Amino acid sequence: MPSLKDLKNRINSVKSTRKITQAMQMVAAAKLRRAEEAAEAARPYAERFNAVVAGLAQSVGGSESAPRLLSGTGEDKTHLLVVMTAERGLCGGFNSSIVKLARTRATELAGRGKTVKILTVGKKGREQLRRDWGDALVGHVDLSDVKRVGYANAAEIAKDVLGRFDAGDFDVATIFYSEFESVVTQKPTAKQVIPAVFEAPQEGQSASSTPYDYEPGEEEILADLLPRGVATQIFTALLENAASEQGARMSAMDNATRNAGDMIDRLTIQYNRTRQAVITNELIEIISGAEAL
Repeated sequence: MPSLKDLKNRINSVKSTRKITQAMQMVAAAKLRRAEEAAEAARPYAERFNAVVAGLAQSVGGSESAPRLLSGTGEDKTHLLVVMTAERGLCGGFNSSIVKLARTRATELAGRGKTVKILTVGKKGREQLRRDWGDALVGHVDLSDVKRVGYANAAEIAKDVLGRFDAGDFDVATIFYSEFESVVTQKPTAKQVIPAVFEAPQEGQSASSTPYDYEPGEEEILADLLPRGVATQIFTALLENAASEQGARMSAMDNATRNAGDMIDRLTIQYNRTRQAVITNELIEIISGAEAL
């Protein structure tokens, strides 16, 4: 049985931990509001941009002059997985869920005889993937010194990915991130960015319902827009990740604070019972000594 001093030290330790988790929860809540606003503000632009490019892509069709970012290399042998996670932990299952989705896709591709290459964005994803897929890691982007993610960061990542594609390092590129839905819900998502894939128009809608004349031609416009589209999708994924990370951290720290409170209550009860037992034993010793005299 632990002594009274041990129990008291443990209670004080848990109280100190609870103060830390409460502070982290409040910081995450403040950062979450800004990150959520940024993610929501970027969604309409990304959706409209993709709709415009989808219309152009449908006009070009499968012509031989279509850009390689749209038509691809004509092969499906080498896949690049861009895994985006956080630089820090203490955010629940945020990092693990993204890595799990990427690991499942990598295992599936390897089982089909494909070559898998992994580019990590964020330290936590690299640490987890290094154990099983260390040989497949081909690059890493460190954002630990970035206070607030901007388009310039996404453009640098896109430049790296596009450079590898132009060099023939891969045929298909897919980004993995967490889509923010609410404070308690973040959805791990995989999206193919090279070659570009666009959602089919809904029923009753057509991307070519309104005729347009493009100057210069569709192929030239796509050749300029598609690289920007890759950067835009990466930027959107980074913003979604930032909001998801703070939401997950806020929930995790809230749960940790509650658990610390429950532990303090249990330890306090144990401390009081132990103290009562010590006092009872002392009284019994005093009474026994008095009777012996």
